[in-house]
Amino acid sequence: MGHILGQFFPTAFPRFSILSVVGALHLVTAIIFSLFIISLAEGKTLQYQEISFSNQQELRRTLDESSNIISSFSTSSHAVNWILFQSLRLKNKVPDEKVRSNLLRMIHYEATRSNLNPDLVLALIEVESGFNRFALSPVGASGLMQVMPFWKNLIGSPKDSLFDIRTNLRYGCIILRHYLDIEKDNIGRGLARYNGSLGETNYPQMVLGLWGTKYRFISN
Repeated sequence: MGHILGQFFPTAFPRFSILSVVGALHLVTAIIFSLFIISLAEGKTLQYQEISFSNQQELRRTLDESSNIISSFSTSSHAVNWILFQSLRLKNKVPDEKVRSNLLRMIHYEATRSNLNPDLVLALIEVESGFNRFALSPVGASGLMQVMPFWKNLIGSPKDSLFDIRTNLRYGCIILRHYLDIEKDNIGRGLARYNGSLGETNYPQMVLGLWGTKYRFISN
């Protein structure tokens, strides 16, 4: 009987250990993750191709405009109230009060300069980087507003540092304004374009949720 069974079930039948199965699962997970990252990168490439030459020139001109800040607030009381309101919300993210105040002034200025709501930009930054100026994504998006490096060649200079706060805010606000213009100020679709996830709703919902529940400032 043993001889007969041996003809059908050779003694060299392969054996799989638990470790080999776990290793295979890790390999599959790594492949899936790599494909996901590639898909994100391809999405960013599509965004690059959407920009016409005339729009490139216009965005480049906007980037190069002087940024000698006096104030972007309508009144001094507006400045005090807005900075105080947002400073309380950023305290855990940016503990130093002076750094926090200066950051808020820069965000307000760059957002206003691009005709954006500064409160919306704050919500976007929290989702994108958690207010980490040195944040770097797996596909290379950099800084507070997670700007993709290809924008430097497109509208700026290869020498620009996306980890410089003001440079990053300038790029990010210009890019967001560009996508909102494309979408005729449809905020949800503009945010999705900014994130490279047009057609999906998770990212816009996160940003809009934070805007509505945390950062929306209502002046008296």
